[in-house]
Amino acid sequence: MASNTELNIGQKLSEGKTKQIFELVDQPGLVLVQSKDQITAGNAARKDQMEGKAAIANKTTCCVFKLLQESGIKTAFVQQHSETAFTAAHCEMIPIEWVCRRVATGSFLKRNPGVKEGYRFTPLKMEMFFKDDANNDPQWSEEQLLAAKFSLAGLTIGQCEVDIMKRSTVAIFEILEKAWATQNCTLVDMKIEFGVNVKTREIVLADVIDNDSWRLWPAGDRSQQKDKQVYRDLKEVTPEAMQMVKRNFEWVSERVQLLLEPHGSGRVVVLMGSTSDIAHCEKIKKACTSYGLPCILRVTSAHKGPDETLRIKAEYEGDGVPTIFVAVAGRSNGLGPVMSGNTAYPVINCPPLTPDWGAQDVWSSLRLPSGLGCSTILAPDAAAQFAAQIIGLSNHLVWCKLRASMLNTWVSLKLADQKLQACSL
Repeated sequence: MASNTELNIGQKLSEGKTKQIFELVDQPGLVLVQSKDQITAGNAARKDQMEGKAAIANKTTCCVFKLLQESGIKTAFVQQHSETAFTAAHCEMIPIEWVCRRVATGSFLKRNPGVKEGYRFTPLKMEMFFKDDANNDPQWSEEQLLAAKFSLAGLTIGQCEVDIMKRSTVAIFEILEKAWATQNCTLVDMKIEFGVNVKTREIVLADVIDNDSWRLWPAGDRSQQKDKQVYRDLKEVTPEAMQMVKRNFEWVSERVQLLLEPHGSGRVVVLMGSTSDIAHCEKIKKACTSYGLPCILRVTSAHKGPDETLRIKAEYEGDGVPTIFVAVAGRSNGLGPVMSGNTAYPVINCPPLTPDWGAQDVWSSLRLPSGLGCSTILAPDAAAQFAAQIIGLSNHLVWCKLRASMLNTWVSLKLADQKLQACSL
């Protein structure tokens, strides 16, 4: 949704082949990113005007960044301002294009003769290119990037920063790959850029991600490609050819909105043996909410009211919504095993342990009769995470939150280690 706020636009800070960046006089630390109708190839060796491209590109970028932000990826994006522009945090850009490849094609084949088109990279293939139009954006090594000692917004780009960008690039690609798979589209490769937020001195995903940024093959078929490669491959630029290119860009901008919609449902139902366990259950619910999972709390005792426990179970089995049951029962846990023996849905034991008999009580969750398959996880947030991992198999939005959470945990550890090392020196 575009913002209706009037902006006091200041001087132009920079201009590229497809966009302009303006300062916002009344909002220090923010900029306006204005898309252009120009389309280019080969570092602008070929360039043409494509009416409506600015709006198409802006719509695509805003949807992509919204998906990434809602997943938990740190980006410069703030909000869409108009059909052709969005606001973002002011960043000093790191002059590197990070390229992530799932399928070998394009320039990779030229630089690596003998590799057949369609070769699948597992793990992903990472490359980086120094942004230098005069020299056709030469490929750089990690050692060259470190040797450059870029200093941006007061942050020097060292090994820690390079590692964060590498790890982030992979996570960002995998999130978008997972999302596009819901539309039966293969994300073949993608280029992204990072910047340093001038206010926070934090590395964030910046610039844009639109149909110029990737190769996208519906059904994994190159002949159906919908990205800018269609424009690159034109032998002659005619009005008819440009209309075909525009239709492809519109196709992508229409479907990219669908990436924000869940393609699968799911919920977590927490069954507690007593309201004395409510604080423990609320922790599970809070963690479920962070993954976008509906979480319902119920009270039932498999020992004192097995008929009611099975009635509640049937209530959630009967509407067709995939459900994960979490059993919260201390002392002698009959709740989880009884549920597991009477439902085909997954059951997770998450007993609230007490300091006196906790170590003994947990055995009632671990030692189960044959034919029962409920797992046992002691930490409430971990139980919610496990439930999210199960639901994430069919719901890409939940999976994306999990993937971003993995990245953010890794980054926080990396930064903590860097800070500790700096204090030790």
